[in-house]
Amino acid sequence: MGGTKRGTGAGGTRVHVVSDVHGNTEALARAGDGADALICLGDLVLFLDYADHSRGIFPELFGVENADRIVALRTERRFAEAGEFGRRLWAGLPGNPDREQVIEDAVRRQYAEMFAAFPTPTYATYGNVDIPALWPEYAGRGTTVLDGERVEIGGRVFGFVGGGLPSPMRTPYEVGVEEYAAKVEALGEVDVLCSHIPPDVPELCYDTVARRFERGSAALLAAIRRTRPRYALFGHVHQPLARRMRIGATECVNVGHFAATGRPWALEW
Repeated sequence: MGGTKRGTGAGGTRVHVVSDVHGNTEALARAGDGADALICLGDLVLFLDYADHSRGIFPELFGVENADRIVALRTERRFAEAGEFGRRLWAGLPGNPDREQVIEDAVRRQYAEMFAAFPTPTYATYGNVDIPALWPEYAGRGTTVLDGERVEIGGRVFGFVGGGLPSPMRTPYEVGVEEYAAKVEALGEVDVLCSHIPPDVPELCYDTVARRFERGSAALLAAIRRTRPRYALFGHVHQPLARRMRIGATECVNVGHFAATGRPWALEW
């Protein structure tokens, strides 16, 4: 794929894009309706729903009351207290189960449902809460997983960068700044730059409900300024201050919190 040239657009192509699926399997099964392809920008796993604290792996294990508490601590940016609270909850589970195995088993159940819901073709990359090592077991023949790689769709070149950068949340797929930048650099020039996290622009990184800045990528921002893709598509920030912004020739778009809306963002050419 690395030798693919930038497309000029053949016309008549429609792509649907989703991000932050977080367990919304029912809507995911319809997300590709009417499109030539579906693009998923990650975060399939639902560990804890900040809008409905009864949903996700955490409340299944520890109950809604404890989910209320940990959401409150994280929203108040009391991350150290949230971490200690979580450790006490795990220590209190009967039988002293292996934490990593319990989480992996729950994630496997979610992945089995969500990957089965993907239409053909689907092009997907990882979010920061995903577990990349498990994806090969569930991605069917119609799903292409890309991270630091390119693919041509309808005559346009799409580049994909998965995962997130280190944060106080310590989510499963966070990579170092240099490693992330190397994946961005490997793409070269593309027509559409697809990532889970946004470029490092305050308006695109601030979550108005969580009342905090999420981690954006300076490498993505530099690539946008340097290579001038037509679009930069991303998710991660569920309630952004700005959902779209033009940076030079590039239209930067947060494709939306699919878990809440159930609606894909459409790109046509």
